[in-house]
Amino acid sequence: MLPIEGVTRRVGACDSNGATAAAQPKRLVLDTNTLLDWWVFGDAAARAVGAAIAERQAHWLTTPRMLAELRAVLMRPLAARWEPARELALTFKLAGLAVLCTEPAALRRLVCRDASDQVFIDLACEQGPAVLLTRDRALLALRRRALAFGVVIATAAVWCRSEHEKGGP
Repeated sequence: MLPIEGVTRRVGACDSNGATAAAQPKRLVLDTNTLLDWWVFGDAAARAVGAAIAERQAHWLTTPRMLAELRAVLMRPLAARWEPARELALTFKLAGLAVLCTEPAALRRLVCRDASDQVFIDLACEQGPAVLLTRDRALLALRRRALAFGVVIATAAVWCRSEHEKGGP
């Protein structure tokens, strides 16, 4: 079930170890649906995000609580055509993919209408500048206000187009 041995652990802030801003990999917070799009449903934009993470052009920031939610969702059966991918996703080794951060402080810089999604915006705000990738309407509704905290909220498709235009991943 989602082996996390070897996941990079950071006790506090997930820092960049002094790299210059231009050279820093993007810091991404991926909501559960974005991960499902990448690992189970094979969405092209989400796979491109995954490739950027695998190639170390981006860091996927997560917390134990987020991983627990992902595991819980992956434990639920899906339609037969998605079952093999769902079962395979449960075996993925996260070492080298994820940066495990401490749970964000409950400062509530921005409040999400869906309390279950609050952890994603809290982590992105705490670890900013960061990009929160989601399809969730409650999170997307915070896009404009999040910019004041150094957080870009976008879908995987929008982020990929933006990065492509910049010459990035």
